Amino acid sequence: MWMSITKVRQAHLNLNIPDNNMKYLTFALLLVFSLNSFGQTDQKIYNIIEAVSSENLRNDVKILADFGTRHTLSDTVSNTRGIGAARRWIKSEFDKISADCNNCLEVFYQKNFVPKGDGARIVKDVWVVNVVAIQRGSKFPNRFIIMSGDIDSRVSDPTDYTSDSPGANDNASGMAGAIEAARVLSKYQFESSIIYTGLSGEEQGLYGGKGLAEYAKEKGWNIIGILNNDMIGNIKGVDGVIDNRTFRIFSEPVPPTETERQRRSRRFYGGEVDGISRQLARYVHKTTLTYMPEMNPMMVYRLDRFGRGGHHRPFNDVGYAGIRIMEAHENYTQQHQDIRIENGIAYGDTFEHVNFEYAKKLTAVNAINLASIAAAPPPPENVKIGGIVEPSVKFKWDKVDGASGYKIYWRDTTSPTWDHSRYVGDVGEFTLEGIVIDNFFFGVASVNAEGYESMVVFPGSTFRN
Repeated sequence: MWMSITKVRQAHLNLNIPDNNMKYLTFALLLVFSLNSFGQTDQKIYNIIEAVSSENLRNDVKILADFGTRHTLSDTVSNTRGIGAARRWIKSEFDKISADCNNCLEVFYQKNFVPKGDGARIVKDVWVVNVVAIQRGSKFPNRFIIMSGDIDSRVSDPTDYTSDSPGANDNASGMAGAIEAARVLSKYQFESSIIYTGLSGEEQGLYGGKGLAEYAKEKGWNIIGILNNDMIGNIKGVDGVIDNRTFRIFSEPVPPTETERQRRSRRFYGGEVDGISRQLARYVHKTTLTYMPEMNPMMVYRLDRFGRGGHHRPFNDVGYAGIRIMEAHENYTQQHQDIRIENGIAYGDTFEHVNFEYAKKLTAVNAINLASIAAAPPPPENVKIGGIVEPSVKFKWDKVDGASGYKIYWRDTTSPTWDHSRYVGDVGEFTLEGIVIDNFFFGVASVNAEGYESMVVFPGSTFRN
């Protein structure tokens, strides 16, 4: 990754190079690392990919599916059936992982009482209980990146809490992915904190996500973003398409909490597709292509599937970045269905339909992005842009703790990804000469000494010299 002067000096000592040649070695090495910075990778990230186990995912999905039903309103007393047994098992798995890493996880239930009639699908009083495991960061313990899966399942009737509802893909696959990511990443230490969580009440109205988002606000957590995993195990679509490499990343364009002033600013300066959730989606897209080029990440410019919802939305609602990661080809005969055979078609979300090698890939996608974001410095603050009627673009930002430098990104206004970049060093302002501000969108990211980057920050205001 980025080589510091200290590391260059140590290399010079190890190689027994005379002091009078040190300046030439330093210049040469720094030049090489600077020229190659855009495409650099870290072996640790490849190790994380290799550590994800499809067999662990298989075992965990089987256990979750075998609880019979995990409906939010189902049995909470039995040790073998219902959502109570499921959440206790999930907590026990997080506890085991924590024991294996010297108690590196803070594991607890986060509870929210929902009275009967609060929504059409709440047909009796219920405690919506989330399972939360926090891996604290070494430098920024109050900054959190979250990976979530859903605990609950349902059949055709969303108020039927007694019928068998194994929910193998929807969403034991996402829940198993969060547990497996915790197993893998708990072996490492990161600067920022990672939360692995199982959210309940998704099928009843996104209650678990709402409860945890409100809890985060109350606790003053600095949420970087949430990677909501909902159905990551199906490769055969209802249309017959089979695809084990493509996955979708859903993200909203701008936060619903933006002010009228921010809305007016977008009209004149752009940024209609550059909100914090969209930057998180681009980050996942870029990291995946860098480390897992065999995958085909598909950014979808939509909050969620048409007219539908997921557990990242409650976080978006209160101003946090959040995206949904999921399979590209859904099979609706296996979603929200009573288990039955009808017209020769086997309906139901059962274990045999889950592809665990694909679930492994999407779990790895999550793990490497959690690791990269948690290893990165905070993003630059108060990013401003200038350069109206000038042949150059000017930037100013507030430097942040943990950053050793900054990178300016830009792209064509119609491009979905940040296609150009320039590392500009440890500065708080910079001018890109020869680039006309009218023709591109711009952003700035922080970079630390190891080369990990924050998410890109779209300029929030303008200035004139």
